[in-house]
Amino acid sequence: MASSAELAGRTAVVTGASGGIGGAVSRALATAGASVWMVARHGARLEASARQAGGRAVVADVADPAGAEAVRAAVGRPVDILVNAVGSFDLAPVAETSPEMFSRMLDGNLVAPFLAIRALLPAMLEAGRGHVVTIGSVAGRRAFPANGAYSAAKFGVRGLHAVLDEELRGTGVRATLVEPAATDTALWDPLDPDNRPDLPPRSAMLAPERVAETVLYIVTRPPDVRIPAVAVERS
Repeated sequence: MASSAELAGRTAVVTGASGGIGGAVSRALATAGASVWMVARHGARLEASARQAGGRAVVADVADPAGAEAVRAAVGRPVDILVNAVGSFDLAPVAETSPEMFSRMLDGNLVAPFLAIRALLPAMLEAGRGHVVTIGSVAGRRAFPANGAYSAAKFGVRGLHAVLDEELRGTGVRATLVEPAATDTALWDPLDPDNRPDLPPRSAMLAPERVAETVLYIVTRPPDVRIPAVAVERS
């Protein structure tokens, strides 16, 4: 774990910060000294998460251009660290996936990080520094049954990140894609994985804090170190 002063003076924005990976990342960055702006759609849950982390809550839907711009305006200064942890998750065979579900997966997992990057990256480029960390998924590089909509979005995240990583070379801004295996968050609650043989039990999943520790390691590397992508799995 980083020391309490390692990110002192840094400004971080974490989306999807009302719980799960986003909440854990917010706590880790704040503990390391960063000023953390925590973004999510659900105000009550976000306020509780922000109190726990010691961050500032911004209620906004970053899957909407206006919401992403509202985050930029709320922070009001160049961001040193952007962590795209917002996401949504649902399962269905491709033949049973509704257009609404497909659009929801794309909005929550691909459109949202794109819009957050689009809103906050220009100031990073102007300042010549910063780090964009996007939380992908093992489902963005491996195919699993019933993951058609989710994987389409996460494979898209992988492509978006790859292009961004190339565009950022030599700018002073870095980008990292973090692809965790199944992680024990509330996104699994409606699916009840412990009672489904086709899903991993919660006891076999990563803890969100392990993903957060990985993110913290990435953003505290020296400026001359690039970590384009990391796969995180439970041993």
